[in-house]
Amino acid sequence: MRILVIEDEKRMASALGRGLEAEGYAVDISFDGNEGLWKATEDLYDAIVLDILLPGLNGYQICRKLRELDDWTPILMLTAKDGEYDEAEALDTGADDFLSKPFSFVVLSARLRALMRRGVRERPTVLSVGDLHLDPARRMVHRASIPVKLSAREFALLEYLMRHADDVVTKAELLNHVWQVGSDGDPNNVEVYIGYLRRKIDTPFGRHSIETVYGFGYRLIAEA
Repeated sequence: MRILVIEDEKRMASALGRGLEAEGYAVDISFDGNEGLWKATEDLYDAIVLDILLPGLNGYQICRKLRELDDWTPILMLTAKDGEYDEAEALDTGADDFLSKPFSFVVLSARLRALMRRGVRERPTVLSVGDLHLDPARRMVHRASIPVKLSAREFALLEYLMRHADDVVTKAELLNHVWQVGSDGDPNNVEVYIGYLRRKIDTPFGRHSIETVYGFGYRLIAEA
């Protein structure tokens, strides 16, 4: 199993390399973000240990770029101590797991084993259905490269539909996942917001991607 460590603190990187090699891994080390990205794209790795603060490209940029290239190598990102925003951004840019500094090598090794057991599978950070694209981390929606402005509720509704594209989702299911139970969870609200969405992502573009499946619910499809 081959692991790439991208970490600019040389003592830490060397310690990680020695520890991982002692456990039987082949390890490559990069101290620079640009070089790290180049190595990650030129060679095949079973996992990547990626720091955030790096010279050149930072860890977020490397992670996002790899996912944009459809590279789904498991990534364990090293974040700042108590850095909850670092942790959130790490996951939003496509990392599979994170570990806060300072950390136990035993825990890091176990996290890597868990990631590699899962294997390589697609985990897109941007949802796409036809030419409709939704980026949950950046809270952005585009149809045919044109930005579409949505309210928070509309965004949540569209995200759920896109995550279940081509499947029929019921009003009850949408209420459960998009509306808070006990607040404004009226089934009529689903119809209202479906109408809002259609007027923003379909009508201006001459599309009919949100289908009503009478007696069941709604389905989002990719139109040619």
